[in-house]
Amino acid sequence: MQLREGFVDGTKAVSPLLIGVVPFGLVLGIIAADSSIGPALGYATSIIIFGGAAQLATIQLLDEGALAAVVIATALVIGSRHVMYSAALAPHFSEFPRWARYALPYVLTDQAFAVSIVRYQEVTDPAYKRRFFTGAALTLWGSWQLATLTGIVVGGQLPQSLSLEFAIPLVFVALLVLTVHSRPEFVAAIVGGAIAVIAAPAPYGLGLIIGALSGVAAGVLAHRIMR
Repeated sequence: MQLREGFVDGTKAVSPLLIGVVPFGLVLGIIAADSSIGPALGYATSIIIFGGAAQLATIQLLDEGALAAVVIATALVIGSRHVMYSAALAPHFSEFPRWARYALPYVLTDQAFAVSIVRYQEVTDPAYKRRFFTGAALTLWGSWQLATLTGIVVGGQLPQSLSLEFAIPLVFVALLVLTVHSRPEFVAAIVGGAIAVIAAPAPYGLGLIIGALSGVAAGVLAHRIMR
């Protein structure tokens, strides 16, 4: 197996998933342009956070004037699934050079993890594994940056009277449909969503983080009961 094929194989493996990623990035960019935080800070979330759901929550909370601690805590809770991804990839990454172990986690996403962990079951060459993950992750990162930037440019040209707030729940509903595959996940989604709606009037934008934490707790409990 040619090592140079690793990067290309990673790009090919993740490319079909861009069908859902690119529209999501466009919507996020449009929402950022329409928010009070401005296009520059909105786009900065794509570089600093690089996580669609966490970015949407961050932009929404900042737009509502939530406390910085609430914004950070919410983003961390939403991104906590990366801890599990990291645990699964750790045995493979331990074979990588030090620079790769430090740099590549920045571009870790749901999609890059999914295609990589499947391919890692078929290959043993550490160099190929590293190039495969790099190809998949950088392809998604570049597409996401371009999509969100395009959304910001397009969104900045839309009339102020055109409200795009409806796009936020629609995007999360789409993500929900795509990611819920088991009963514990369904329980977590229903409980988290319901609590978030009930707690929406909470001060400082705490409703979303209360809902997220409730959903996580319900999902863990459901997993223990239903396994």
